[in-house]
Amino acid sequence: MLDVPSVRLTSLAHGGGCGCKLAPSVLQDLLAGQAHGGPFERLLVGTETGDDAAVWDLDGTTAIIATTDFFMPMVDDPDHFGRIAATNAISDIYAMGGTPLMALAILGMPLGKVDTATVRAILGGGAAICAQAGIPVAGGHSIDCPEPVYGLAVIGSAPRGRIRRNSTARPGDALILTKALGVGVYSAAFKKEALGKDAYDEMLASVTRLNRIGTELAKDEAVHAVTDVTGFGILGHGLEMARGSGATLRLSRAALPLLSEAESLVQQGFVTGASHRNWASYGHEVDLPEGTPDWQRHLLTDPQTSGGLLVACAPEAADRLLAEIHAAGYASAARIGMVEAGPGRVVVEG
Repeated sequence: MLDVPSVRLTSLAHGGGCGCKLAPSVLQDLLAGQAHGGPFERLLVGTETGDDAAVWDLDGTTAIIATTDFFMPMVDDPDHFGRIAATNAISDIYAMGGTPLMALAILGMPLGKVDTATVRAILGGGAAICAQAGIPVAGGHSIDCPEPVYGLAVIGSAPRGRIRRNSTARPGDALILTKALGVGVYSAAFKKEALGKDAYDEMLASVTRLNRIGTELAKDEAVHAVTDVTGFGILGHGLEMARGSGATLRLSRAALPLLSEAESLVQQGFVTGASHRNWASYGHEVDLPEGTPDWQRHLLTDPQTSGGLLVACAPEAADRLLAEIHAAGYASAARIGMVEAGPGRVVVEG
């Protein structure tokens, strides 16, 4: 790769982070009829419920977990971009209750627009996060690509009985969210050079915090379902849990944890295109309080990059689990609602 002048990474991409995801409705159409067929009884989790990773029964006792995730930059610092993308990809393993084993890098760079040092820094940031997770980057693949792209394919494992799906929430369960919302709002402000240093540091700390708490939560029988909240926002991923579980998720808007400047920035108009696409895709399956202003709705549909885990657990264990999550370093974690018998919808209360 030739050395070329440095440029803002975000200027080379039409979107960034998990805001690059296809709209939920488009993805549903693409996957329609793609569910696995044939003699694949050992495939425990496939595409059926939009879960976080695929799961294969290795030997009746141990399950292998496989996932891949990559996107375009939401920040300009190449090391930070690598760290964010790697943290986000590994999260899928934790969301299934697993332990990551190794990763393969996925790299696409526009030759002649990004210099060698920048690409090395992206790869170095990703490798640093993998080291924190205790796994090697064991290989990968790279291509010449019109826009910068980086991510990981990650392999993990778990005892079969500790796999946690997004489709096994039970009526009566309490809902816990482990990280604050607002990453998409912050990234929209960053792209327009309107995000201050303190807010940037707050965002970076959140999106580079590994969701390793998921592995610990899966050891607890009181934890019934888990998913990570990423590009479809809290409503979209909550709706996936509701549909898969055949139940209604009732969320308290006032209880949702937010990054400190999220409300101020969204009211100034810093909103991603993905927020609009998300609502257009699934808004007909969500009940909002009458008169909800657009800015509040945008926080609910805001695409999260490397977001927190949405956890459904037995109500009598919720306070204990929340205390354990806080003690593990997830200071923003909050109890945000409950699961109740009803259709696969999300209901938001004020």
